[in-house]
Amino acid sequence: MKKAAKTLCVAIASLVILSASTCAQLSPSFYNGTCRDVSHVVWKVVSQAVGNEKRMAASLLRLHFHDCFVNGCDGSVLLDDTASFTGEKSAGPNKNSLRGFEVIDAIKSQLESQCPGIVSCADIVALAAQTSVFMLGGPGWAVPLGRRDSTTASRDAANSQIPPPVFTVSELTSAFQAKGLSLKDMVVLSGAHTIGAAQCFTFRNRLYSFNSTAASDPTIDASFLATLQSSCPKESGDDQLSNLDAVTPNRFDNQYYKNLQKNKGLLTSDQELFSGTGSDAATLVSSYASNPLTFWRDFKESMIKMGDISPLTGTNGEIRKNCHFVNS
Repeated sequence: MKKAAKTLCVAIASLVILSASTCAQLSPSFYNGTCRDVSHVVWKVVSQAVGNEKRMAASLLRLHFHDCFVNGCDGSVLLDDTASFTGEKSAGPNKNSLRGFEVIDAIKSQLESQCPGIVSCADIVALAAQTSVFMLGGPGWAVPLGRRDSTTASRDAANSQIPPPVFTVSELTSAFQAKGLSLKDMVVLSGAHTIGAAQCFTFRNRLYSFNSTAASDPTIDASFLATLQSSCPKESGDDQLSNLDAVTPNRFDNQYYKNLQKNKGLLTSDQELFSGTGSDAATLVSSYASNPLTFWRDFKESMIKMGDISPLTGTNGEIRKNCHFVNS
């Protein structure tokens, strides 16, 4: 039976283009026989970190996204630069903005003392993201586990594969489809912006025309524009933070979509989801704005789907002893 299933999977792969994760054997029970305390350790460390700083929840969720979108969910985003390659931390979407590495390190340290060489850094990132969402009032889900860690990273891939905050709906859709994710996945995963903050330089293009004092983006709400301009000057304050959801920034809810309906999306890529009356993206935004439970249900499904982008399993990759470096 196992041989037949394997043959069937190979046959399917030869007929259509599939992601490398199609036949991956990830399971929420993967560590039951080898490191049963893994979820408890993740919960303990993440709850302390998020308790100290609510924004850390969004940072850990973003870490998972940036890991999975670059050559799959393989922990490559955690690797430091070495003499043989340049990692992803210095890529444009990550440099001076990606956070939470110390939380992953703390989890890894405790797990290595309890069950050394068992739990991958890639799985820790996925579990930390789920725990972070739940801690801020969002849905919980059983995270499929069994990923292994990559032995390399790619700065070029990070620069080209992570969607920037100025993307249009069509560009966002293409970027997500390249990872095996649908327009629906794109819209619901964008709902992660119901928590967290963005640096001024990522949305300044919406605030000024640079030829006059008018906004360069006519869709932005006037009062929202004035508030943002007061905290994000035209020519300074690049690192100044503004909440992606100014209403309930520390609660994982559906307020993000309600903001888009009022033209109060912070990033271009946020507000773009509600552009075009009657578009598929705008219809989904309206659905999630009025149905929080639908948002939760779809978000869980899309997070599991995203977490299954090209994972390394079996004998591929390794289980790093230190998430920052490949095993020697």
